[in-house]
Amino acid sequence: MSRILVVGNGPAANRLVQHLHQHGHQGPVTVLAAESRPVHHRPLLTSVLAGRLDPDALRLPTPPGTRVEHCTATAIDRAGRVVHARRNGVPVTHPYDVLVLATGARPVIPALPGTTLPDGRLAPGVTTLRTADDCDRITGGTVAVLGGGPLGVEAVSALVQRHTPTTLVCAGPQPLHERLGVTCAGLLGERLEHAGVTVLRHRTAVRRLPDRLVLDNGAEVPADTLVLCTGAEPDGRLARAARLRVRTGIVVDDELRTDDSRIHAIGDCAEHAGRATAGYESALAQADTLAAVLTGREVRHRPARPILRLRTHAADLCSAGSPAALDDPGVRTVVLVDRAGRRYARLGLRDDRIVAAVVLGLPEAVAAVSHLYQRAQPVPSDRLRLLLGIRSEPPSADTRAHPDTVVCRCNNVPRRRLAEAWRTGARTPPALAKATRATTGCGDCSGQVEELCAHWAHAAEREPEPIS
Repeated sequence: MSRILVVGNGPAANRLVQHLHQHGHQGPVTVLAAESRPVHHRPLLTSVLAGRLDPDALRLPTPPGTRVEHCTATAIDRAGRVVHARRNGVPVTHPYDVLVLATGARPVIPALPGTTLPDGRLAPGVTTLRTADDCDRITGGTVAVLGGGPLGVEAVSALVQRHTPTTLVCAGPQPLHERLGVTCAGLLGERLEHAGVTVLRHRTAVRRLPDRLVLDNGAEVPADTLVLCTGAEPDGRLARAARLRVRTGIVVDDELRTDDSRIHAIGDCAEHAGRATAGYESALAQADTLAAVLTGREVRHRPARPILRLRTHAADLCSAGSPAALDDPGVRTVVLVDRAGRRYARLGLRDDRIVAAVVLGLPEAVAAVSHLYQRAQPVPSDRLRLLLGIRSEPPSADTRAHPDTVVCRCNNVPRRRLAEAWRTGARTPPALAKATRATTGCGDCSGQVEELCAHWAHAAEREPEPIS
């Protein structure tokens, strides 16, 4: 029996061991987890920050037959096929036949005076946003978020939902301007401000003080807590020290194998086909491929088409494909701008298929465009109807919706199963997540599940009809 050792205990590792057992792997599987908390569902982290979910709702169950060791891997002995680690300061070793590196990514810490202590640790009142523990560190009456990328936008939206005065500091002209373009990014900035966020554009921080952030123009931003959303980089330290090939990430082939045939890498730490692709969906796809490979199936990894979906109450937003493709001379564009409603859409089409897109403030269009793009399906001939097909009620709350309509695509949870769980006592989104695993995939169905809870509760108050 093959001994599989996994270094890292994030969603990619959890998905891998789950599918290994589903594919019939009979040997021992051991996971080395550096974090003390159980593995959690990172896409819903900002829901915890907003106070909409309890941290326990993010826990992913450890698949049966998996042993989790809480220790920190320190070195790989490739000749002896052993990983050296430390548990509570005590050296330990873990042998392997197959080693999987799922070490994820490390936050990029800017060289900003006042953010770190002499030993390199973050100063009190400064945190990144990668774990549930980080959410606990965001305290005090005011918060500043540094970084205008996706995580920064999600973080400030979550913080104002819990009524915390929050400032977003962007070095660029608008949040996500490089990805969305000038017009759409401007509308996103307006949406954030309308939600209660103070957005500072074209500003950089020069020093962090205990209760404020000093900017390049001399202004001071109140900040009991500073949240660093300044990017992340693949964690290839362990692989590099073992003389495995590392460029941006740990280089792997189509079987997600490194240049050592017994060692694989998946998730944010891996670089496949010349790209280190971060993101939850990409990590799960790699885990699925590797589980099949390690159980003897003829499989080659093919990366999913890149798409960004923001999880924020301030705006429904998706960005699909490369922004540069929208300006390709061979691509036909369809543009809709509603400045008063802060809505925007731009589709790049080739052969009636979406090669790139940006959609803001059009919930149904976000869902439809994401679906068509990821499956490379042709768009309807009526482009305007595609973008403006907004119903009076969300589809999830439509009383005419079929019970077998799938609400959570990641875990294949239909409306019928959610209704059954609601009838048996799961009356909140966290309870439904625990009962059905809905919302514990990419998180995009979180709003639909909340709407269903509200719809069923209202229906139950009006008349005791069966919930479906």
